[in-house]
Amino acid sequence: MRVVLLGSGRGSNAEAILNAQREGRLGRAQVVALFCDQPEARMLELGPRFGVPAQFIDPAPFRTKLEGPGEERFIAAIRAAQADLVVLAGFMRVIKPAFLAAFAGRIINLHPSLLPSFPGLDGIGQAFRHGVKVTGCTVHEVNATVDGGRILDQEAVRIEDSDTIDTLAARIHAAEHRLLPAVIARLSARQP
Repeated sequence: MRVVLLGSGRGSNAEAILNAQREGRLGRAQVVALFCDQPEARMLELGPRFGVPAQFIDPAPFRTKLEGPGEERFIAAIRAAQADLVVLAGFMRVIKPAFLAAFAGRIINLHPSLLPSFPGLDGIGQAFRHGVKVTGCTVHEVNATVDGGRILDQEAVRIEDSDTIDTLAARIHAAEHRLLPAVIARLSARQP
């Protein structure tokens, strides 16, 4: 299963996936490209470290969504990579209908809450401020509703009385780094 990772920042989830691949924990999946919408993002440095092509793709003209010419550039690059699965690993843009149609049923996302609770931006902060005792992370299929696709798997993280937003975020990120590679490996096992 050919996997393309899309991201916008540090690339910690992409790095977790690439480490899983290096250690043989990604099943039949193989990361074939990293695409990033920020030209200075640390994620792009992962390509040379792991021997995977990494490329900035201009998302213009919009700042928070992928639509128009930027969307067309991403679609073309993913098609050229012959991706079977598109993984949004910290990709901070709303996906629009043309992209969804191009890769229907083949896009997954990682979200830092136990969906359907706390969708959208700052899932960790939303949960922390709301005072829930359990939060976590979710891998889900991507559809036209932000963080509304079918849930593939989740990992719970207990919010301790001593937690700060930073300590909670660190534990949720650790859970994300376990969950996302495991889901990709399971999906690869279903690939014909």
